[in-house]
Amino acid sequence: MAGKTVKLFGMWLSPYALRVRWALHLKGIEYEYVEEDLANKSPLLLQYNPVHKKVPVLVHGEKSIAESPVIIEYIDETWKNNPLLPEDPYDRAMTRFWAKYAEEKCLPALFSVFSTVGEDQEKAIKEVQESMKVFERGLHGKRFFGGESIGFVDIIAGWFAYWVPLNEEVLGKTLVDERDFPELKRWFQDFLDTDSVKAILPPRDKLLAHLQGYREKFTSSSV
Repeated sequence: MAGKTVKLFGMWLSPYALRVRWALHLKGIEYEYVEEDLANKSPLLLQYNPVHKKVPVLVHGEKSIAESPVIIEYIDETWKNNPLLPEDPYDRAMTRFWAKYAEEKCLPALFSVFSTVGEDQEKAIKEVQESMKVFERGLHGKRFFGGESIGFVDIIAGWFAYWVPLNEEVLGKTLVDERDFPELKRWFQDFLDTDSVKAILPPRDKLLAHLQGYREKFTSSSV
């Protein structure tokens, strides 16, 4: 089953597609990457993901899987080397807990900071810092959420390490500093220093320019 061809439909800007690419690289899986134009979606993308019609989509043989957390679990169960989730049922449950926390608490708060101004933004910054402080507890003094090596939670939340500093630069606001978040800041750096991670990060200048343009849309609409 693992010997079938693998294809990934993604988009350079998508942190969700990047998650899947990280999982594939960490597993050493050869795959074909298809860059999608989401303003002009390909017939194949619509064929393989008719429900959500978005990236990422993994095609393994003739079977397609959508939604990045689902795809990553599929990858981990299909290719047994370099496991991303622990074997112990309790540890697996806690891994899913922290991944879900990052998705449902940290991510919406970060988006809210980027899409608001004034008092609303200050409130959103406080929510980011509160949620990130709780998320930091999941490290328990470990190098990664997965222990000594990158695991499922690291892949799900790892894009924070790259996007948060860029958001801080665009906004002129500090969201996660070394004094209040020493473990999280260390994890940011350790994650980004990993070869399989940094090899496929989006170009910094290109991403920064996109975020600046995106922010300008929000600020102009609030005037």
